[in-house]
Amino acid sequence: MVNGQDALAWIQALSQLLFIAFLIALFLGLNQRIQVYIWTRDIRSKLVILEGMAEEARRRTLDYLARNNAKSPESLLNKIVDFFVIEPVSIEPTDIIRRLDHLVNIRIARFREEFEKAMPSSDLVTRSRAEVSAEITSALTLIQRIVKHYLLLGEKTKNWILIMQLQLLMPQILRIADSYRRALNDFLAGYPIGDSAGALVVLKLSNFSSNWVEVEHDTVVTDVDFEGRKLILVKARGPASTVGKPGTAVEKIVSELTSKGVKPSLLLTIDAALKLEGEESGVTAEGVGAAIGDIGPEKIRFERVAAEHKIPLRALIIKMSLEEAIQAMNKKIYEGVEKAVARAREIILAETKPGDVVVVAGIGNTNGVGQ
Repeated sequence: MVNGQDALAWIQALSQLLFIAFLIALFLGLNQRIQVYIWTRDIRSKLVILEGMAEEARRRTLDYLARNNAKSPESLLNKIVDFFVIEPVSIEPTDIIRRLDHLVNIRIARFREEFEKAMPSSDLVTRSRAEVSAEITSALTLIQRIVKHYLLLGEKTKNWILIMQLQLLMPQILRIADSYRRALNDFLAGYPIGDSAGALVVLKLSNFSSNWVEVEHDTVVTDVDFEGRKLILVKARGPASTVGKPGTAVEKIVSELTSKGVKPSLLLTIDAALKLEGEESGVTAEGVGAAIGDIGPEKIRFERVAAEHKIPLRALIIKMSLEEAIQAMNKKIYEGVEKAVARAREIILAETKPGDVVVVAGIGNTNGVGQ
């Protein structure tokens, strides 16, 4: 029978042994391996969610294509999902905007041709929604592929820092992916989205004019009188899902006006803008420059034409989150549109005089916003 002293000795010996084993485990990095295992399990569980989102978007897109009698919807979607654009060489910046514009135009043309061939009996609005649906599917597929790539790369190279960074980013990645997933419903239903705010402001400034004319690819223009000023209003053609080419359209309009000896007194751009966390949605703000979330070609056209003719270039934005920008317009954003309409009128009255010509461009996707 073991007495008390012997039992205490055994406990002390076992404690020391466990402490030594713990030190050896720390030295061998066992704690780190356990942490990496936990991170990896968490990433894999979220990757399953991302794959589910991508698959759901794919299924809904194929269903939409099939309901609208698209030819070979599976083949069409596969082609669009894997479509890519290689950026032009930037190490030599000479004429990079023209080269980038050329590539963007080719991409737009190729997408349009593919959907026209696959859906010859559908109208422009239906085809545009199918196109956006395919692009959302492509975005979700790319997100889950990138996450899977970095997860497998981290495991293959035993790079725990890479896995840790990926795990920390997963909540934000899931948030973005879920925003795209929800946006798919709103685009297919034809609801105006948050990014339609700029186009809606211009539509309201026109007093819902019915005299819109297409001046550039997917871009329309009208003119109205406002307090003795002539407002030339530009927006993408709706209610199809498109952003048009507002910069190209404004460049053409200003060129035609100046050729007749008429110089616009103000160029005002209105667009949605991402807010910072903590800022309220629907708040408007103003500044100078071109308010347009463009990769370059359209934005620089505003800047060049304004600089060339010395036209004041003003910007008015409506703040919103990423989710609000790509999902159905909510009450706060619509109230922001009303505020932007009022503020645009104030800017025009304050910075121009009767008899002046003012060009106003409403930037954004016109899904659900007609003319």
